[in-house]
Amino acid sequence: MKVLIVGYGSMGRRRIRLVSEVLNNAVFICVDRNPERLMQIKANGLLGYSNLDEAINEKPEIAFVCTSPGHHASIILRLIDSGIQVFTELNLTSDLYEEIIDKSKIKNVSVFISSTLLYKKQIEFVNDFVKKQNSPMNYIYHVGQYLPDWHPWECYKDFFVSQKQTNGIREILAIQLPWIVNTFGMIDSLSCQTQKCTRLDIDFPDTVNLSLHHENGNIGVFVADVVSRKAITRLEIIGEKIHLFWDGYDDLYNLNIDSGMLEKIHVNNSGDHIEGYSDNINEEPYRNEIKEFLLMIKEGKSPRYSLMKDKYILSLIDKIEEYYQ
Repeated sequence: MKVLIVGYGSMGRRRIRLVSEVLNNAVFICVDRNPERLMQIKANGLLGYSNLDEAINEKPEIAFVCTSPGHHASIILRLIDSGIQVFTELNLTSDLYEEIIDKSKIKNVSVFISSTLLYKKQIEFVNDFVKKQNSPMNYIYHVGQYLPDWHPWECYKDFFVSQKQTNGIREILAIQLPWIVNTFGMIDSLSCQTQKCTRLDIDFPDTVNLSLHHENGNIGVFVADVVSRKAITRLEIIGEKIHLFWDGYDDLYNLNIDSGMLEKIHVNNSGDHIEGYSDNINEEPYRNEIKEFLLMIKEGKSPRYSLMKDKYILSLIDKIEEYYQ
């Protein structure tokens, strides 16, 4: 199968690595305008182009859009026009979504949008656990990492997360809000406080504190920052008959109400980790969403996440950003 990779950055290379595991017969065609990356593509024995149309002439069957998340829409539309099944990484703008949705139906092309945390076993466990409860809950959630540490191999100012339209806070929200909404319910109101406490050369706040009220009565506080010098994911879920803790790694802990003791809940992962990324990031969820994309193409299986759901999430983020424009 011919597989087109649009963007040979860290995510493009990750997708090549994982698709190679899932598809034994994958032949990769790569597109990147960066001359250095084109040299890397060819040095790794792959077919590389600087022009998308030239790559499309190679007749790929599926494509992974791995470019900066503010520039996916026009690429996706070009791929749909060519009848190529599309997997797109996280989008940070909903530009042309209606046109993408309409055209994909006309052309009978699948468009699968990544939302990797929905495939993380700990998140799946939390989702199932919360939905078994019969009363409203509250949660406290904190996700953060110092912006220059996101890609330590390059200057943060050369990375899209330093730009206002695709900033690091917006990316954290776009990654995290899909599972929060899926687990705790649609959001009917929110409020926001922000601040800037670093000297980073950015024109957006480095810390956002959200207060979220869900339609089903659940409430939560979500703190997203690009300040934390140690990458942090910390979740606490509180209810009359539940007190669950998670620190972003394999194990969760639940308070036994009768004994008052914390009980470990081990959720098994593949454990494969790639050097250069935070040590609580493993490859299994990325691999599993690729498998679901292929099932979507082969069997028509509905994905866990969709463009319509993503449009809703991005509208929430736009509303949040109104607090600090």
